[in-house]
Amino acid sequence: MPSVIQVHYPSNYKIPRFSLILNVAERRSMWRALEVFGEGMELKNIMVQRPTDRMPDVVFRLMNLIMGIIDFRSKRIDERVKAFGIKEGSTVVDYGCGPGRYTMRFSKMVGDRGKVYAIDIHELAIAAIRRKIDKFDLENVEPILAREYSTTLPDHTADIVCVLDTFFMIKEPSEFLREIKRITAKGGVLVIDDGHQPRALTKRKLLASGMWRIEEETRDHLKCKPLES
Repeated sequence: MPSVIQVHYPSNYKIPRFSLILNVAERRSMWRALEVFGEGMELKNIMVQRPTDRMPDVVFRLMNLIMGIIDFRSKRIDERVKAFGIKEGSTVVDYGCGPGRYTMRFSKMVGDRGKVYAIDIHELAIAAIRRKIDKFDLENVEPILAREYSTTLPDHTADIVCVLDTFFMIKEPSEFLREIKRITAKGGVLVIDDGHQPRALTKRKLLASGMWRIEEETRDHLKCKPLES
């Protein structure tokens, strides 16, 4: 018989609260996650408190499952990306791409003349991106497995770097932001959100790096420009 759990997400997600109905395989994954990390521990705490930036495989799969249900029931991502300033022909980096929630939208937005680099430190994320490339014929998407924060991209590659649902998990934010600055084109833009951390902390990390200035701020995200060295 299916199990039912309550799915909780940030208050600025403008979608109805709902219950997640799990089949047998999904229920086993859920129980395994709870056994490994402690019954009742919130997923966001698991992600923030882990010793490295790379989340455990079982947590990645669980997150992928829950986000897939949310995306199926909501058009939030489609509405959200409209504000990022992505244009046809742009080169976009989706850093912390996960299973490609945003990557596919970016691919459509930049078109045949554009390019999307889907970057993640998790092998399961890159495998998921490769499956989407094959399934949907995403010729303008290139997956990259990051080593620590290194992307292997040339300097000043991206017109826009998007760091979404990721920054709050980064253990060394200044090192991370240094690599983001390196791959951002002169005049390029960093689009970054808070994830599960206060806006004040996001801004403090950005400004403490000494590499970025905040150009625009909305409830949803910040747009930043690299400071000249």
